[in-house]
Amino acid sequence: MVREGDQTRTFRSPSPYTLITDTFSLFGVTRRYRKAIMSNSEAYQVPSYEGRQWWKEAVVYQVYPRSFNDANGDGIGDLKGITEKLPYLAKLGINVIWLSPVFDSPNVDNGYDISDYFAIMSDFGTMEDFDEMLETAHKHGIKILMDLVANHTSDEHPWFKESRSSKDNPYRDYYIWKDPKGFDEDGNPIPPNNWASEFGGPAWEWDEATGQFYLHIFFKEQPDLNWENEKVRENLYSMVRWWLDKGVDGFRLDAINIISKPEGFPDDPSTDFEKHTSSIPFVISNGTMVHPWMKELTRETFSRYDVMTVGETSATSPEDAKLWAGYHTGELNMIFHFDHMGVDNDPNGSLGGKWSYAPYKLTELKRILNDWQTTLEGNAWGSLYWNNHDQPRVVSRFGNDSDEFRTLSAKQLATTLHFMQGTPYIYQGEEIGMTNVKFDSIEDYRDGDSIRFYEDMHVDHKRLSHEEAMQAIYIKGRDNARTPVQWDASANGGFSPEGVTPWIAVNPNYPAINAEAVLADEDSIFYHYQHLVNLRRGELKDLMVYASFAPVDSVQVPHNEDEAVYAYTRTGGADGSPANESLLVISNFTAEEQERDFALLNEAREAGARVELVSSNYKDDAGSTLRPYEAKVYHIVR
Repeated sequence: MVREGDQTRTFRSPSPYTLITDTFSLFGVTRRYRKAIMSNSEAYQVPSYEGRQWWKEAVVYQVYPRSFNDANGDGIGDLKGITEKLPYLAKLGINVIWLSPVFDSPNVDNGYDISDYFAIMSDFGTMEDFDEMLETAHKHGIKILMDLVANHTSDEHPWFKESRSSKDNPYRDYYIWKDPKGFDEDGNPIPPNNWASEFGGPAWEWDEATGQFYLHIFFKEQPDLNWENEKVRENLYSMVRWWLDKGVDGFRLDAINIISKPEGFPDDPSTDFEKHTSSIPFVISNGTMVHPWMKELTRETFSRYDVMTVGETSATSPEDAKLWAGYHTGELNMIFHFDHMGVDNDPNGSLGGKWSYAPYKLTELKRILNDWQTTLEGNAWGSLYWNNHDQPRVVSRFGNDSDEFRTLSAKQLATTLHFMQGTPYIYQGEEIGMTNVKFDSIEDYRDGDSIRFYEDMHVDHKRLSHEEAMQAIYIKGRDNARTPVQWDASANGGFSPEGVTPWIAVNPNYPAINAEAVLADEDSIFYHYQHLVNLRRGELKDLMVYASFAPVDSVQVPHNEDEAVYAYTRTGGADGSPANESLLVISNFTAEEQERDFALLNEAREAGARVELVSSNYKDDAGSTLRPYEAKVYHIVR
């Protein structure tokens, strides 16, 4: 419930059949609200995101509900399970939760196929459970960021059921339908173009009943919405306002930069179905109408609330980001880019996309991160992340997950990221050092993308052996991030009670890697993350959030040639950060000792500046000798 003046409004979910016309409204207030917006449009002021903002100073924790905590013992994480663990998250120090989708869904793509935007999926609980979680989170000082999937719906959504029922149905134009290009010699319809879906195969599905194809950039059960239709946009905006009125604190916008399709729907010259390529990077991202629609979305929704917004924008450059998240463009607060997530892809590999793996080069990773830091500075805001629900575990991917080095490596990676400019995101289990998983059988996996890859490459076309296909999944499969959080050493890692079979198996290393163990160890990964969060939200906030970024050469090796060490500074002066202070961050990405001297550190000491070691993953300072996976930060006050 939300209190408005002297009245209390109880939120009831409107029908998913909502259609804004002269005869329909969302829940009795849509027409009045829309008229008010339109009448005040001339008075609208584009919001400025310049200077200090609470969401710049936030630290976000992503919860993937299905794998977080199973409170009712059915093998599936749920909303009550999240509520149970809020004290744990408060102890970590985060102040925003990004909640992956909990809307009603057939669960073809783990909730990213929504059948009702106004209902909670029964696997996760009820709307009352959501309200309790939201209220309890707010009591802990934690905001809730929901996952808005607006590029597509489930094919079980009432809109799509109506849309596919006939060509003259009023919902037909809610989705993208096209006639076949023609018919092949066997009489089979030819898709309108050669676009490839994100998960392999054509992006078009033939509907025999109405004789047209519909577009699905993801699974065929996820038909793309037609944003050209104003009624679609108005319905989505009304839905966003409904949740914001309910008290949620913002949205992560899924795949938001592909809502505007290119005019004429041209072929993709890069399509290679055998390599599982996707047409998103080549013809679908950042279409001509995406920015006008984002400005419209912000004007009609976000600008009226004190909320946080972040867009998922693949195939987006730093220059693009200045449009998406520019301080004066009136769009989103920040975006997720994916440039660093492709640093270990082999562009010449036989599998294509993420499945062709090549060990990453640190110089390339640094080049990408440095480019984003320096291009956005003073112009737009960015996000900082190593993991999410679609990516492998960072300590296994960019670090060292061996028993000897896992703890040091996880801390080193965290330090490297959290001292950069941008809002940091921690993915569940990252703070305890969870690793990738290696199940023996494809039957143990639940990710549709991985299963389809295995079936295509091994079962159907015999291009890979079982071992080769599984090895690719071990490295890049999405279930690496989706195994249950390991809470303790009991059965199922404490995720579900003993005797219950979780929806996906727990990583077998849970007896050694779990939250209970790290909470009992004051030198653990958890407390290092807590330390970083406390610094960012506390004594070093001004420098860690607002100071300027610059990469640094060591005496021994130029920065852009150093394949072992990443070093950079944050120098005060911007947005009220102290002009006489700076931070020097030094991070060894290898299991070998490295010798690195830094002139600015020596000069500061010679000039009598105060130089203090404020963060390290070792108990002492070895000076210019960097030990395996050592990461340390000096605070310099002149």
